[in-house]
Amino acid sequence: MNALLAALVVIACAAPAFAQPPRKAEARPPMRQEERQRLRQDMNEVNRGHKADRQRQLTPQQREQLRQDVRDANKQMRRN
Repeated sequence: MNALLAALVVIACAAPAFAQPPRKAEARPPMRQEERQRLRQDMNEVNRGHKADRQRQLTPQQREQLRQDVRDANKQMRRN
């Protein structure tokens, strides 16, 4: 019984000694200037395509039609 208890204590104390140290996350090597420039150009192209959509405004006729549609939808919801 004492031998079993002694073996258990030795195993419990030895476990942290055999544990591997935590690995650090591997750092990426710094980007080369060409890669940064290419990434910058790609992002500019992507943003240029979406910028036109965001800045587009409704014409006065479209705005009035939208208002009318919202009013009609609100009336329909109140009836139901």
